[in-house]
This record gives sequence, structure tokens and C-alpha cells, in this order.
Amino acid sequence: MTDTKTPTLDRVAGPADLRSMSDLELRTVADELRAEVVEAVSQTGGHLGSSLGVVELSVAIHAVFDTPRDKLVWDVGHQCYPHKILTGRRKQMPTLRQGGGISGFTKRSESEYDPFGAAHSSTSISAALGFTVSRDMGQPTGDAVAVIGDGSISAGMAYEALNNAGHEGRRMFVILNDNEMSIAPPVGAMSSYLSSLSELSRVGPFGGLVAIAEGMEQLAPKPVRDGARRARELVTGLESRGTFFEELGFDYIGPIDGHDMEQLLSVLRGAKARATGPVLIHCCTVKGKGYAPAEGSADKYHGVSKFNVGTGVQAKAKANAPSYTAVFGDALTSLAEEDPSVVAVTAAMPSGTGVDRMAKRFPNRVFDVGIAEQHGVTFAAAMAATGLKPFCAIYSTFLQRGYDQIVHDVALQGLPVRFAIDRAGLVGADGATHAGSFDIGYLGALPGMVVMAAADEAELVHMVATAGAHNDGPIAFRYPRGNGTGVPLPETGRVLEIGKGRMIREGDGEIAILSLGTLLSDCEAAARMLEAEGINVTIADARFAKPLDMELIANLVQNHKALITVEQGAMGGFGAMVLQSMAAEGLLDLGCKLRTMCLPDRFIDQASPTEMYREAGLDTLGIVEEVTRVLGRDLKVVNLNANRT
Repeated sequence: MTDTKTPTLDRVAGPADLRSMSDLELRTVADELRAEVVEAVSQTGGHLGSSLGVVELSVAIHAVFDTPRDKLVWDVGHQCYPHKILTGRRKQMPTLRQGGGISGFTKRSESEYDPFGAAHSSTSISAALGFTVSRDMGQPTGDAVAVIGDGSISAGMAYEALNNAGHEGRRMFVILNDNEMSIAPPVGAMSSYLSSLSELSRVGPFGGLVAIAEGMEQLAPKPVRDGARRARELVTGLESRGTFFEELGFDYIGPIDGHDMEQLLSVLRGAKARATGPVLIHCCTVKGKGYAPAEGSADKYHGVSKFNVGTGVQAKAKANAPSYTAVFGDALTSLAEEDPSVVAVTAAMPSGTGVDRMAKRFPNRVFDVGIAEQHGVTFAAAMAATGLKPFCAIYSTFLQRGYDQIVHDVALQGLPVRFAIDRAGLVGADGATHAGSFDIGYLGALPGMVVMAAADEAELVHMVATAGAHNDGPIAFRYPRGNGTGVPLPETGRVLEIGKGRMIREGDGEIAILSLGTLLSDCEAAARMLEAEGINVTIADARFAKPLDMELIANLVQNHKALITVEQGAMGGFGAMVLQSMAAEGLLDLGCKLRTMCLPDRFIDQASPTEMYREAGLDTLGIVEEVTRVLGRDLKVVNLNANRT
């Protein structure tokens, strides 16, 4: 006899245990799992609302399908916390998104139950089709199940995959998790279409019967389905049109209630037993389900810091300075007040990028294109071609998705699109998938592109003004996640001279540091430590990665024994451009020692930004170490290891 005092979830060491449970026990597992997710995330922070919305779905999928042989692919992966608990990582949840802990997303190296890593959206259907083809070619894998959200299915890659999968006609399963809420409220025609499908079960005299009948028909053989539809049309007088997904070659089932365990299990079991080709199951859920503070919040607790479970109040770090995102949003709004041609484009991240501030003042001049970075870039390019001044505000890691459009539609045509690149550098708990490591290199490679990096929040205000005034081609400015340094903010931004840096402090000619971006404060802190050791460092802020201030660089090289470049970007970025430009002008022949400090040639897992930069050797003490190595000095007072701990 089962001990009723023992939580049912305690009996789940892995998905196989779910398959021996009754439907009632699975319902109990879901209830206990929801409470455990809330408790776990309250201690670590993370993506709560999306995970709460798929609790029942996670239990049902693992109970019906034979994971890990069957491949479960979560789109984006920020909803995977229940999945992680069910797949042997329950005891590791206190390390979620922490240094040395488990990732906040699916990760192949972490578990066999994560067959495909994710963190950017709209990849799951493509991956599931890849697993499906592999199965049909004899590889040791079972069915493939993709779970994709209503926000992610708005991206072009999802349509490409649906089109290909429908054409292939192979047995696979796509579960559309429709909660009418991604990070911001969903936008676009697809969102409206899904909402209309969802309403089928709630409108009209025959609405409920139609929805149920259509769902059951999909489980029948095709001749039976066709006959049932014709009969239903005669009875109800309602024309039965194929859904968008059916027109693409999928059998469509739904909409179904994603929190009704009995319905979920019935539909999944039926689909698994009878499917011969691609099946799309439309599953309606509630983001933040079961936790009142999440259900009642504007963003459904999409991303939270640590919080009090009882009250839902989140812990907020004390800040002595505004965030870079807020500074950008306010500066852009001020610019828009002065110039009616200024418009803003964002890809499903109005609050995350700060353009919501401008939207409150000028709602008709801010455009949220949904999770569609490629479209957003080309959309902005065309507006620039008419004389408008588009600011395309996209995180560095997501701008990678629109790179072809940046090359072909913006740079090649010399169009003055302004790229506001948030989350530049290492970002912390979201880890390697969200790091803004590569934008300096991939943008700097493009002819005619201007690339700036703000050293502090005041510089960011000036760079917004500079971008607004620049009409001679594309221009980008990058800035990190988090709060500024606390410097006073100017009332209005000053237009900077393109390609001109600035001197910060003059040393004695022994060594110079040329910094790009917000590591300038670490460079200054390192200089103060070194000054105590009798080493007087010159520091310059490049401001521009492209075009470079070659006059400033020549001055540093000609008047110092050594020069170190410092940046928050990957190899092949600012330092590489400095070296190549110096080579072209013969500055490498002057005998000055040269070193570049950038992110190491590897991906860095999640931790706090401070820990991540320490691991990368790009903190104050890392700069001190590099200076002493170049100069061959043995510091007496500064104990680097002691300072690190």
C-alpha cells in the first residue's frame, strides 16, 4: 500500500516512474510539481511564469511518450523547470542559473533528456523534424515532440519548419503552447488567428460541439474525418474550413485545455497511437498558472528575481544609478520629442530594451514586430530609406538572428539604421546563450558601419544623440545589462565626432590602456592599484571600434613602451581591428609591445556578471595582472589571489 503521507512527486526519480502511475496520481504529481517550482524559483530567481504554464503538459508528455528515446524539444527552453525536476535534476534546482549549477534552459551536456539545447526562440520544429528524419533513416531514436509557444511561432524560422515538415509528411508532433503571452503581449496576425481558434470552444450555439468534434475527428482515419466533417456541416450549418496548419499538411487537434490532465492524457495517447504524419496539438494554457501573484502581474512573472512565496514580492538589488536600458529609453524619448522623424523598432522586447518609455509618449512611433528580428531589421531599413530615423533596439544575442538583413538590406545599401544594442558583453544568469559577445566583430566587418561602445551612462546619452544625427549610413552603439556607474547624466546628449576617442588619464610613458566600453571603470581601478606600486598608466577611451581613432592610437604607440586594448567582446573584435589597422599604417614597426584583452575563445556558463568577467580575466585584477606581465614586474604589495577572494 502506498504511504499517503509521502508526496507523490517523491516517487518520481525519472519519467519512467510517471508511466506506471494512474491518471489521478499524475494529477497529484502536477499539483506538487507546481508548488515545488514556485519554491525553487523563489530561492534562485528565473523564468517562473512560463514554467508554471506547462506543469501539466510536462507531466503528460513524459507520462505518454518514451523519453529520452522519444525526443522532447522545448522551444526557447525557459519553460523547462518542471521538465528538469521530472528528469533527475530535482536536487540540483537550488543551483538553477547559478555559477557551477544547472542552466535555466535546456542543455545537451546536462542531461540525456535535453536532446537539443535552446534559449533563442523558434528552433524546436526544425530540430524535431531533424530527429524525425534521423529516425526514419534508421538512427536509434523514437518520436519527436516539439513544444513551441504562441510567441515563438510568429518567427519566420517556425514557418519554414512547418512548411518543410508538412511537405515531408513524416510522423512527428508539434504542441502549440498558446498562453496569449510571451514576454510582452503577443503581436501580429498569427496571434489573432490563434485567439480565434481558441475561442471556438466558447462562442456560438455549436461552438463547444464543433471544437470537440474537430478534435476527435483528427484521431480518426482520413476517410472518416472527411465524412464526419461533411456530416457536421449539414447538422450545424457551419462551413468547416481547414486550419492554417492543416493547409500546411498537419493534422490539427484542438484547442484543448492545457491544465486539464484528463484531456491532455487522452489527446496525447490518442495522437501517439494513431498518427501517421505530422500532428499539431493546439494547447491553451495560462502563463503563471496556479500562483496568484504571477497570474495577476502584467508580465505574468516572466523573469523574476528571488521572491517571497507568500507575498510574491521580489527582492530588488539596491542601485545607486539607473540601468543602461532606462537611460537609453529616456534619451531616445527626449530625442523623439525634438525630432518627429525618430521611430523605434523592437522584436518582442519593448520593456527589455526600454522603448516602452518612448511608446508611452509616442505610441504610433514605436513598433513591436514580435519575435522577428530579421523582419525588424529590414522593416527599419525601408523606413530609413524614406528619411525616417529608425532606432532598432535589439539585444546583442538576438541581433545575430538578423545578420543577413544587416549585411544585405542595411549596410550594402548604406541606409542609416541606428542599432541600439542592449545586453552587450556577459549577461549573468542567462549564461552563454544570451551573451553579447560577438557584435563588435560581426558589425565591425561591414563596410560603412559605425560601431560605438558606451563607457558609462553619460556616454550612452551622447551616443544616442550621435546616432540620431548620423545620416551617412548605419550606426550602432552597445551597452551592457545592469546599472550604470553613477556618473551625472547630461540634460541633453552631445553629438560626438565620428571616430574620435578621448584621453582619460596621462601616465609616464611606460604603458597605456586603450579601453572600449564599460570596462573603462575597471581600467581606472587597476590604474589606481598600479599607481601604488609606482606604475603610472595612461588610459584612453576609444569610444569607437569603427572607425578607429588612428591619431589617438598612433600617439599611444609612439609615446609608450606597451599598449593593451581592453574590450567586452570576443576574439576578432576591437583588439583585432586595432592590430590590423596598426599593421596597415606601419605602427607595428615602432617597437611598442602590444597585447589585447578580450573574452576567451570559449563559451562561459552562467554565473553573476562579476564572476563571469573574473573567469574571463576581464576584471580589475585581470587587468593588473596583464599590465605586470607585459612590464615583467613583480608586485610587492598587491596580492592578486588574496584580492580575488
